[in-house]
Amino acid sequence: MKVLVIGGGAREHALCRSLSLDPDVTALYCAPGNAGIGEVAELYPVDALDGEAVARLATELGAGLVVVGPEAPLVAGVADAVRAVGIPCFGPSREAAELEGSKAFAKDVMAAAGVPTGRSYVCTTPEEIDEALDAFGAPYVVKDDGLAAGKGVVVTSDLDKAREHALACGGRVVIEEFLDGPEVSLFAITDGETVVPLTPAQDFKRALDGDEGPNTGGMGAYSPLPWADPKLVDDVMATVLQPTVDELHRRGTPFAGLLYAGLAITSRGVRVIEFNARFGDPETQVVLARLKTPLAGLLLHAAQGTLDLEPPLRWRDDAAVTVVVASHNYPDTPRTGDPIEGLDEVAAQDAPHAYVLHAGTKRDGDAVVSAGGRVLSVTATGQDLAQARERAYRAVARIRLDGSRHRTDIAREAAGE
Repeated sequence: MKVLVIGGGAREHALCRSLSLDPDVTALYCAPGNAGIGEVAELYPVDALDGEAVARLATELGAGLVVVGPEAPLVAGVADAVRAVGIPCFGPSREAAELEGSKAFAKDVMAAAGVPTGRSYVCTTPEEIDEALDAFGAPYVVKDDGLAAGKGVVVTSDLDKAREHALACGGRVVIEEFLDGPEVSLFAITDGETVVPLTPAQDFKRALDGDEGPNTGGMGAYSPLPWADPKLVDDVMATVLQPTVDELHRRGTPFAGLLYAGLAITSRGVRVIEFNARFGDPETQVVLARLKTPLAGLLLHAAQGTLDLEPPLRWRDDAAVTVVVASHNYPDTPRTGDPIEGLDEVAAQDAPHAYVLHAGTKRDGDAVVSAGGRVLSVTATGQDLAQARERAYRAVARIRLDGSRHRTDIAREAAGE
């Protein structure tokens, strides 16, 4: 099978890496890709948001499967354009992708499906914002209704900051109750009816150690979760994932692709923080590092509506840890164009247990330079989280990128350190 992956971040590099190891994949392409993806897939400079261009490229390449990675192309309807030319596509339709494209829509679906989530208000005026903030009190949770690359959420005890963010969002803003307890990311692959959960992971959204600093797109992740209830996945399947898929099917907008549930394990039980319509980043890096089942066939079954024919997933016993290396000044305006050194050293001295997945990178002649905020995802596996963590940070130490930084506490508590 020939596979075309759409996107150019570490999530797409993780997808391409897994697909490149799948014996059923005869050719692998990516648009637009990045410097690292170019080592395992043939790159094409196509605009990921241009559905017609993506469909045309897939047709020209003779692709048997298209995998759309990021949320923006999904919300823009790229998957619809690909399916319109008769090519199987892993990724929900534009209408179904509104589950991530609009937090207000997601709340409406959850209410109809009886999915447990935090109480919330959808606000469109300054007066409504003030009323909602006053109703919930601190800590305040303010979310931009639309896509914000994982950075549209502010959680603060400062009323002025909460109100400032709400007003800056413009249009609709969702203000909701604060959910206590640890957070879990659970992915599920679905064809619109059958739902197959993946292994849980936990990511770290704050920029600095100790969960301090501003929200980011994610600074690291790990899997498995030794502290989680063994029944967690079954419980979330029964109360969150299957009811949501069933509700969207009932509405005539079946969700086929990757359904991502961001969860809080609160004192009152599991609550949904948010839904995403695609693989999460950086959780994908650790989840796919542990997936033993070949990826291409799994995604194709979902795209073709035959997921019920897929045998049970197989998982490695290894643990996995990802540490994100970010550029200077991230998550504000990041500095780009800095050369990245040490990649060959990781490949030579740390493989196969540790490897580097590229996010914001590009080639400049013979050099690889930074081209975004989150630059690299250094991923490692080990017999337990402590070993995976040690291997990941040993590889991170080999990376040289001027002004870069990373969190030093990814999976530390879970590893018992």
